[in-house]
Amino acid sequence: MQDINSLKQQSKETKEEENGDCFWVFGYGSLLWKPSFPFIRRVDGYIKGYLRTFYQGSTDHRGIPGSPGRVVTLLPHHHIHVKELLNPLNGQINQSITWGAAFCIESSKREEVIAYLDYREKGGYTQSLVEVFGKDSDQPFCKALIYLATPENEEYLGPSSYQLIAKQIIDAKGPSGPNLEYLLNLAQSLRSMNVVDHHVFQLENTVNELLSLVEKTNNNFQPTT
Repeated sequence: MQDINSLKQQSKETKEEENGDCFWVFGYGSLLWKPSFPFIRRVDGYIKGYLRTFYQGSTDHRGIPGSPGRVVTLLPHHHIHVKELLNPLNGQINQSITWGAAFCIESSKREEVIAYLDYREKGGYTQSLVEVFGKDSDQPFCKALIYLATPENEEYLGPSSYQLIAKQIIDAKGPSGPNLEYLLNLAQSLRSMNVVDHHVFQLENTVNELLSLVEKTNNNFQPTT
């Protein structure tokens, strides 16, 4: 049973949402496991018309200039770079939605949070607004601020084979840590939400296969004496 303080806090959060005293931010990448800003409530949900791809380069977080990592961005479902991902014959994505989380933030902290996100997402990302849908509804429950990197930004790397993207992720490391950590955290976050992202999971599988192969090769290596 909830205690009185918990019930009071829940009531306060509900009133703030109903009165429009909060604004929403939708996260689909590292915000899922590391938002690093104060928020009232997190609601898992999805947006329509976009696909999450590991096509954005990162030289400020998960890579460095000359050796960029790869992080996620969103591309419109009709963009040529996601055409393959929409083909169910490839066993990949067959619907143009992206799962993530919407964060309800106090209106009084709006400028503070936006300033933080503008800096965090400075590597090619721009702001946009999207409608967010809940798990059990086909009606949007909010409009949210989102950051996405379009193919026109200078950090954009675009599509490549899963093997080449996986190798790049294994090798890359930046100020925020190894690129591999980013991929694994994202895959784990999606699993904890009980949702499927074939692109992310296929890339995770390819990375694990490459790492397993390297480990097997190292174990089989017999140095000469």
